[in-house]
Amino acid sequence: MSLMLLVAAMVLAAAVAGAGFAPQVVDVLKSSKNLYVATERADGSLSKVSPIWFMYDGEAVYFTTVPDSWKAKRVRRGRPLHVWVGSADGPHFVAPGEVLTDPAVAERMAPVYDQKYWISWLGFFRPRPDRVRDGKTVIIRVRPPA
Repeated sequence: MSLMLLVAAMVLAAAVAGAGFAPQVVDVLKSSKNLYVATERADGSLSKVSPIWFMYDGEAVYFTTVPDSWKAKRVRRGRPLHVWVGSADGPHFVAPGEVLTDPAVAERMAPVYDQKYWISWLGFFRPRPDRVRDGKTVIIRVRPPA
């Protein structure tokens, strides 16, 4: 019995270690400035694809939006996101999103945006903890598909 538990634990550990975005997606996430995101409507059709700025931290991608945007509404309803990386026909994945309201995440995102987007270091369009704290902005986290 303990041998079976050991084997099961090893299989689970291997699955967790191997989980993540596909290698071609990771390569482009590391060098791209834009994601192209569509949300899935209740009828299964896709919204218009929108280019967005993002942060990739090696485990997930993060982007901001206003709390009442269709992206935020559909993510809250459990609708998946369709994401193309780097260009509208770049590597693609479909994954659930999660709405975050933690100002500390926005604080981590700001310096990444400053490095990627010239206008951000001027103070424009960067994630701001005060806007998250005040409920004016939410953060969408997208983890690799299961």
